[in-house]
Amino acid sequence: METKIDKNVLEKANSWLKGAYDEETKQAVRRMMENNPQELTDAFYRDLEFGTGGLRGIMGVGSNRMNKYTVGMATQGFSNYLKINFPDKKQISVAIAHDSRNNSAGFAKVAADIFSANGIKVYLFDDLRPVPELSFSIRHLKCQGGIMITASHNPKEYNGYKAYWEDGGQLISPHDKNVIAEVEKIGGINEINFTGNPALIEIIGEEVDKAYLKKVKALSLSPEIVHRQKNLSIVYTSLHGTGIKLVPQSLKNFGFTNVHIIDKQAVPDGNFPTVKSPNPEEPAALKLAIEEAKSLGADMVMGTDPDCDRVGVAVRHGDDFVLLNGNQTASLLILYLLTKWSENGKLTGNEFIVKTIVTSELLFNLAEKFHVQHFDVLTGFKYIADIIKRYEGEKTFIGGGEESYGYLAGDFVRDKDAVISCSLIAETAAWVADKGTTMYEMLKELYVEFGFYKEKLVSIVRKGKAGAEEIQKIMDDFRTHPPKTLGGSRVVRIKDYESSINHDLATGDKMPIDLPKSNVLQFFTENGSKVSVRPSGTEPKIKFYFGLKGILKNKEDFEKVNRELEEKIDSIIRELGLK
Repeated sequence: METKIDKNVLEKANSWLKGAYDEETKQAVRRMMENNPQELTDAFYRDLEFGTGGLRGIMGVGSNRMNKYTVGMATQGFSNYLKINFPDKKQISVAIAHDSRNNSAGFAKVAADIFSANGIKVYLFDDLRPVPELSFSIRHLKCQGGIMITASHNPKEYNGYKAYWEDGGQLISPHDKNVIAEVEKIGGINEINFTGNPALIEIIGEEVDKAYLKKVKALSLSPEIVHRQKNLSIVYTSLHGTGIKLVPQSLKNFGFTNVHIIDKQAVPDGNFPTVKSPNPEEPAALKLAIEEAKSLGADMVMGTDPDCDRVGVAVRHGDDFVLLNGNQTASLLILYLLTKWSENGKLTGNEFIVKTIVTSELLFNLAEKFHVQHFDVLTGFKYIADIIKRYEGEKTFIGGGEESYGYLAGDFVRDKDAVISCSLIAETAAWVADKGTTMYEMLKELYVEFGFYKEKLVSIVRKGKAGAEEIQKIMDDFRTHPPKTLGGSRVVRIKDYESSINHDLATGDKMPIDLPKSNVLQFFTENGSKVSVRPSGTEPKIKFYFGLKGILKNKEDFEKVNRELEEKIDSIIRELGLK
């Protein structure tokens, strides 16, 4: 049966056939028109937009694909916007870096040419570099913006374009929307200045590496402990990404002498040949590293994603290894930072930490114990960066994190940073070892003190135009027919971040939510459970975050309470029809 192609899709695809696109691109459009109408629809039904992680999509031909033309449109629009915002600046400048993905270096060069063609000075890294170094370089080189070509931890078919402002943070409102508006004003690719000006492109590299790593080293809080525990056995994998450039060197700078690299995964490769997905959130990604750690008798495993802004951690437990989730790693890291800041006499009452709304409340328990201010922000590290910027010069940022394996300490980077995280997580492990215990046992102690926080993430993938519509329908259904109970406990509060309403169901009171609007729903129950629902801003999926809190009277009851909470979460998942 012949599939009917939507009129708007056909119109947009035909505009590519008539426009000044190269012949290879036009041939690909024709093939889709003749042989694959579904693929044509997915490639042209919309334009790529800036989400929580910037521009991100499958590589290929089409307005909804990552290619030199969509990169070109985004860069031309960003160039126009920079010139509008800095009219009196004699020389506007940007920094550009890229990861190990297929086409990343080429897209970075396209962007560099376009910026320079528009009279904007470009600092282009000589080779692949981590996201956090790009963020650092913007402020270090006093740029007005920057871009990182990466699709983070997405599968190999994807690439992306993270856009940054002069503070080193990713674009947030109004800049993100305004850049899109500038892109939409572009009438066609003939308005994109593709011919670069080599005089305005400066290649950078080792000198920025040194400046960045010096700042990272200055974050160390326990050099004497690291010296005592320098032989802590660490296995590290860069999962074919950018982490290999800086993580091993940073661990060495901190004083760790027993670091083992997974050589098979140390070679940058956009096909990620040794893993199904280069996502450290997925247990399979760390499989090779854990096997190596077991054979070496190592203490811990760390693996970073391709752009080195997230890190997955596995810690020794007897003869085996336990994978920590993002909430657990964040909790142990924040515990360490707050404890050492306190012991080192650095807490003045003017410090703060930040987490996202879907991240464990345990981080706030820790902040309250140390009398440190804390902030909740929307999902997306750019919102943590915005809080740092907002209080710059007034308050001191200690650290922060999100459940999706992204963490930060210090304020010289304005994005999640796995170079800093690996270094300080290793230092946390050294601190724990110096106390004669392990990371896993320390986590249990936290649960005894503050309550057993059990979290789980369920993601439902729905690809293409039909998938996007289905995801939106799921959100609409939850808004019109919210659950009355979850896991046998009554829902007592609903937070709808799209309408900015915090609804107390017991009193009927509706209070405003003082955060930017976002397509997120949260349901809170009588017994303290929290379920959050949100479509991903970077992937074709809808995410369900489950958070329960139980009582752990002693460490010996850990497995029993863990099982009970797991069963409760599973019952809620079934209740919502997700299983």
